[in-house]
Amino acid sequence: MSSHDEADSGNIGVFNDYEDSQPATPTMELPRVMAAKAQAQAPIISSYNDEIRPMLDVIDRLRLLMVMTEGIQLPTIVVVGDQSSGKSSVLESLAGVNLPRSQGICTRVPLIIRLQNHACPRPEVYLEYNGKIFPSEESQIATAINIATDEVAGRGKNICNTPVTLVVKKDGVPDLTMVDLPGITRVPVHGQPENIHEQIRDIIMQYITPKESIILNVLSATVDFSTCESIRLSQQVDKTGERTLAVVTKADKAPEGLLDKVTADDVSIGLGYVCVRNRVGDESQEEARKEEARLFETNTHLSSIDKSMVGVPVLAQKLVHIQANIIAKCLPEIVKNIGAKLAANVSELEKMPKAFSSIAEATQALMRIIGAAKESIKKLLWRGEFDEYPDDNTKHGTARFIQMINKFSDDLHNCEESNLAKDFLAEEIKVLEDVRGIKLPNFLPCEAFLRILQRKIERILHLPIEFSENAWDYIDDVVMSVFTRHSEMYYLLKVPAKRAAHKLVQNMREQSINRVKEIVEMEKLTGYTCNPDYMAEWTKLMSQQDCFISRVNTGPNMLQPPSLLVLQGIGEIAIEHLRQHKNGLLLQQAFDLKMRMCAYWKIFKVRLVDSMALHLQYSVHNLVNNDMEEIVKDLMGADGYGIERMTMESPVMAAKRAKLKRSIELLKESKDSVDKIMDRIAVYDY
Repeated sequence: MSSHDEADSGNIGVFNDYEDSQPATPTMELPRVMAAKAQAQAPIISSYNDEIRPMLDVIDRLRLLMVMTEGIQLPTIVVVGDQSSGKSSVLESLAGVNLPRSQGICTRVPLIIRLQNHACPRPEVYLEYNGKIFPSEESQIATAINIATDEVAGRGKNICNTPVTLVVKKDGVPDLTMVDLPGITRVPVHGQPENIHEQIRDIIMQYITPKESIILNVLSATVDFSTCESIRLSQQVDKTGERTLAVVTKADKAPEGLLDKVTADDVSIGLGYVCVRNRVGDESQEEARKEEARLFETNTHLSSIDKSMVGVPVLAQKLVHIQANIIAKCLPEIVKNIGAKLAANVSELEKMPKAFSSIAEATQALMRIIGAAKESIKKLLWRGEFDEYPDDNTKHGTARFIQMINKFSDDLHNCEESNLAKDFLAEEIKVLEDVRGIKLPNFLPCEAFLRILQRKIERILHLPIEFSENAWDYIDDVVMSVFTRHSEMYYLLKVPAKRAAHKLVQNMREQSINRVKEIVEMEKLTGYTCNPDYMAEWTKLMSQQDCFISRVNTGPNMLQPPSLLVLQGIGEIAIEHLRQHKNGLLLQQAFDLKMRMCAYWKIFKVRLVDSMALHLQYSVHNLVNNDMEEIVKDLMGADGYGIERMTMESPVMAAKRAKLKRSIELLKESKDSVDKIMDRIAVYDY
C-alpha cells in the first residue's frame, strides 16, 4: 500500500456528524500516524482535499454571492486574536504567502482567505472586492491587500466591515477558507476613533456568534491565556469551547511552562491546542517549517508536547478536518434555508401590488377592478347572491338590509311616541285649549291634530336618520371590502380606487339622508291617507267613547280600580287626572282627537318603514347600476391625467420591489450553484 493509500485509509469516516467525530478530550488528538506524516510532508496538504473541495466550493460560492445578507449562515473558520498575537504569521504559514505587517492594526477589514491546492506551474493569486477581481503576483500580495483595504476602508487607520477576499491557488496549500478579523486593541492610537475597541469587538461578535462558525483563537505563548480579550469574547458565544480551536504562537519565545498551559486548558478550548513557531525575519516558508520541526524535537520544554499538538502541518490538518465536518453537517440545512427563503421572497413579491408599464395597462386594470367590484356589489347588495363570500355573512347585504328594516320597525313601534296609554289625553286636552277660538263649540279644529302630529314626528325623527346612517355605514364597509379584494394586486390603483369609491358612497349617503329628512318633513305638513284601515280603526276605537266618558264622570265601581281603565287598542290607562274635565265637551273632543291620532299613527309607522325600505332599495339600485361610473371620472381627474399619476410607484414600494428582485436573483443563483456542486458531492459517501 502506498503512502497516499495509507493516508486515504486513515481518513475514512472524517465526514461523520461533527460532534461524533470529535474526541472527548480537550486536545482532540489526531492519530499519531497522521501527525507524523503531516510533519514529514513538504507541502501542507490534506489527503482528502480532492473530496472536500466540492463542498468548500459550495460555501465559497455562496459567500461570494453574499448569501449571508439574506440571513443564511455559512460555516466559517473565523481567525481572532489580540493585537500582535501572531495572527498574520499563522495565516502566512498556512497560505504560503506574505501578508501585510505593520505596527498597530494591519488588518482593517475582514479578510476572507480562500486557499485551494492547485497543481499549477505557478501560483494563481487574486483579490475580490467591490464586485471586481484584481489579479496579483505572489510577491505583491501584501501591497495589493493594502491597496484594497485603503479603497474599501479609506486611508488611515479606520476599520470597516466590508470584506476583501484573497484567493490563493497554489500547489501544497490546504483547502481552507478562513476569515481574518482585525486584531483586538484596547487603546486607540493617533488617527483611530475613540471607540475603535467597540468597533472591532462588534465585528468579531458578528462573525463568531453564529453556531456555524469555528473560532480559531490565536494566542501568544508569552501571555496568560485567561487575560486575552479574544478568549473572553469567544467564551461569550461558545461557553463550552466546543467550536473553538486555539493556536499558540511564539512557542520559541516562552517554551517554559507551555506544556502545562495547553494541557491544563484553564480556558476551555474544546477543539484543542496547536503550538507553532512564528516565521522569523527573512526566513522562507520551507526554512520556517524546518526550524519549527527542529524546535519541537529538540527543545527541552517543547519536545515533551504531544506531536499531535505541534506544528503548522498539524494545524492545517486539524483545520481541514474540522472544516470538512462542519460543512458536511451544515450543508443540508443551508440548502433547506436557501429554498425556504427563496420561496418566501417569491411569495412576497407575487403578493406585492403589480407595477404598470404604461397608462393603457393601468387603464385596463382600473376598468377590470371597477367592473369586477360592480358585479360583486350587485350580487351582495341587490341580487342576494353570496357565492363570493359564502362563509362571511357580514357581507350578505340583502339579508342585513332586512335585519336593519326590522330593527327600525321595532324601534319605531316600541318608542315613547307609540306608547298610546301614557298620560292619556293630557296632550290632546292642552292642545285643544291652546287652539280654542270663536267658533262652533262642537267643531274639532284641524290645527290641533296637525300640531300633535308634528310634535310626535319631531320626536321620532332621529330613528329614520339613524337607520339611514347605519345602512350607509354598512354599504360603505361592503364597498370598501369589495374594492380591497379586487384591487389587492394593484397598489397603485388600490388606494385611489378605494378613495374614489368611498367618496361616491359618502356623496350618496349625504343625498340619502337629506331625502329621508324630506320624507319625514312631508309627513309633518298634513295628515293624509287613503288607506281604509284608518276609518275602520278610528271607528273601532271611538266605539269605546261612551264607556270611557261614563267611567270618568261616574267614578270608580266595584269591578275596576278607581283610577284605571282598559281600552281595546290602547291598553290600561289612568283616568284620575281627567276627572276635572268630566261632564264637559273638551273631554269628548280630546278622546276623539286621540283616537284619530292613534289610528293615523298606526298607518304612519307602516308607511314610514315602507318608505325607508323602498328608498334604500332605490339608492342601492342607483349605486350599482348608475353611479359606479362616477369612480372612473373621479380617478381620471379634471385634467385627464389621473391615471398617469397613478402609474408612478412610491419610492418606498419601488425600493422594496427592487430589493426583493435582487434577493430572489441572488437566492436562485445560490440554489443553482448548490445544486450543481451537490451532484459532484454525491459521488462521495458523506
